[in-house]
Amino acid sequence: MNKNKLTTSWGAPVGDNQHSMTAGSRGPTLIQDVHLLEKLAHFNRERVPERVVHAKGAGAHGYFQVTNDVSKYTKANFLSEVGKRTPLFIRFSTVAGENGSADTVRDPRGFAVKFYTEEGIYDLVGNNTPVFFIRDAIKFPDFIHTQKRDPQTHLKNPTAVWDFWSLSPESLHQIMILMSDRGIPATYRHMNGYGSHTFKWVNAEGEGVWVKYHIKTEQGIKNLAPKVAVEIAGENPDYHTEDLFNSIEEGDFPSWKVSVQIMPLEDANKYRFDPFDVTKVWSHKDYPMIEVGRIVLNRNPENYFAEVEQATFSPGSFVPGIEASPDKMLQGRLFAYADAHRYRVGANHQHLPINRSKSEVRTYQRDGQMRFDDNGGKSPYYEPNSFDGPEESPEHRPSTSVVSGLAESVGFDHHDHYTQPGDLYRLLSDEEQERLIQQIVASMAPVTKDEIKLRQIQHFYKVDPTFGKRIAQGLGIAIFN
Repeated sequence: MNKNKLTTSWGAPVGDNQHSMTAGSRGPTLIQDVHLLEKLAHFNRERVPERVVHAKGAGAHGYFQVTNDVSKYTKANFLSEVGKRTPLFIRFSTVAGENGSADTVRDPRGFAVKFYTEEGIYDLVGNNTPVFFIRDAIKFPDFIHTQKRDPQTHLKNPTAVWDFWSLSPESLHQIMILMSDRGIPATYRHMNGYGSHTFKWVNAEGEGVWVKYHIKTEQGIKNLAPKVAVEIAGENPDYHTEDLFNSIEEGDFPSWKVSVQIMPLEDANKYRFDPFDVTKVWSHKDYPMIEVGRIVLNRNPENYFAEVEQATFSPGSFVPGIEASPDKMLQGRLFAYADAHRYRVGANHQHLPINRSKSEVRTYQRDGQMRFDDNGGKSPYYEPNSFDGPEESPEHRPSTSVVSGLAESVGFDHHDHYTQPGDLYRLLSDEEQERLIQQIVASMAPVTKDEIKLRQIQHFYKVDPTFGKRIAQGLGIAIFN
């Protein structure tokens, strides 16, 4: 019997800490999973006052312009006609470091876009990678703990990082991207952005498709060699922040091409990879890129705190025509991000100028800290009412989706963690493979337990036998064929 049982904060034993409770294998996630909600809510309150993740960042204003008609796929107004422009704000960031950390560390980069549409705020909260380390939100607090500082030494802990990764083989795809040349972008301007998750687009006829976002830099991909990145970190830890500000200030406006992959709804049940697994990508041969528009950044913030630091993004900020998918990681983020902002900035964070919708906001929300408008005045403060208060618009109801199954904590139906990382490895040139291996070896070398190293090497061996052997050789560990 296990005497060292994991419990909730109120002392009850936890039966499953790997899978959130969903309605069937594809969800959606159930709010009755109080263990998941407690983990996410507590996690959001672990740091004061900076963001618990993505603390160090830079941002700028600009616009999005439609370049291709996609109205047959979505009724979203800001995508409705070629040439239409929508103002936006983007915040770029590192993930694990504190607010004063260096810009040039090996880390994923946040790529969060706030569209000020005529139908409200639409936030596309992504990264510079098309996949992520985990695929269930219940594992997110544990994962980020490994990226933060050890509670005893207050130092970064490679043993914790690789222990978690070696016990979570779904992380392989993202690990390989992180340890590749793209792990350290040269600047924020020279990296791509991705929505990462699968989302749902719905057109005016109520017909839906699954969609993935790709935001490709028009400056070209450029990366930093590890030694150069370390040198810059020591000389100018704000290198990326400075580069973005100066390029815009000098009139060299960075831009990105926005495209999507479109999957028919029915394909989700027959595609060879689960399309709602954020550790996987969709083949471009199966679902080609479709151009949507172009992003240009052309104006710097006037005040960093007011605009960059107080900017709040949530993947749950949708507009009509764009909806969530059953992606379990996305489902958790729909709650966690907005809750983090209510804690960090306040319940009225959406009233701040940087977060405020350009269209009129009419709600029955009242009071709360830092309510700095007229708080609704004397207008009706409940609904339904008999005093001409705002009413729902049935035509804007989300599209329907079929759910079924037992309410239980379940994993994904597909557990192939090795095919896509293997394909990625074999796409790399010999020189890129060598640099990838060198970086992984250097990252794993400080791990204090050989058991963890061996477990991770076994995963790399399954990705590609030669890959696994070369890493083992670099670490001085003998493995059997």
